[in-house]
Amino acid sequence: MILTKQYRCIHSSSCQCTKGHLSEDVIFLVFQQLNWNPKLIAALSCACKWFDDLAKRVLWKEFCRTRAPKMMLDLQSNGSHSVDGNWRALGKLLIYCSGCKKGGLFNSIQIPGHFVYRTRFSRTSGKSFLLPQCRTDVLYVSDPCEHLDQGEEGDVGFFRGVFKSFSMSKVRKMLIKRGAQLHPTEVCPYCKAKLWNMLQAKMIPQSASCRLGSYEDCIEYYVCLNGHMLGICTLLPLSDSEEASELE
Repeated sequence: MILTKQYRCIHSSSCQCTKGHLSEDVIFLVFQQLNWNPKLIAALSCACKWFDDLAKRVLWKEFCRTRAPKMMLDLQSNGSHSVDGNWRALGKLLIYCSGCKKGGLFNSIQIPGHFVYRTRFSRTSGKSFLLPQCRTDVLYVSDPCEHLDQGEEGDVGFFRGVFKSFSMSKVRKMLIKRGAQLHPTEVCPYCKAKLWNMLQAKMIPQSASCRLGSYEDCIEYYVCLNGHMLGICTLLPLSDSEEASELE
């Protein structure tokens, strides 16, 4: 069933969705039994503004904690009870490959975004995407989502990630110090915040291509104001990528 989002609902006494309405505690228990199914959470969010707020505050947070418990514990270990951006954005980042469109962020071929069943995010891998002077920052990065045989583009890989406490990170301070420009039109597909181009800022280390198993001159990624990262690369043939891993 497709639900149309209702932006004007304020969950007042005149709202139709209050009739026979369940409490937050009951909804929590229902979704706990459903193992925080992201498709059902998204469907509930479309019912009205109140349900959307409940999903943002509670359901997406529990989904993230269930899907990546150690990662979420680390992201919150600075004493904060929230993450940069919001829980819904982080939930989407965990399960959605953004793809690319012609004339978009990567000005590349058309590869539609799609949901992924499972993705591994690694804090160790994240170090490879940071310049040496920024490696005290914490960045979780996914394995590349592979889209093979893309014509002249070859084998394309998309990767995504998230910084811990990005507002206090050395990467953010360096971007500002270097006067890096935000993209004039495109925004983060996860939280709609403005994006910095790490390639233009000359902040992509060689170790990133080694970690991904990609060509050194065919990697690009962006970081948004909330610390979400998304990128693209051209993957090396399997035998070559194994050699690159040994060099790293």
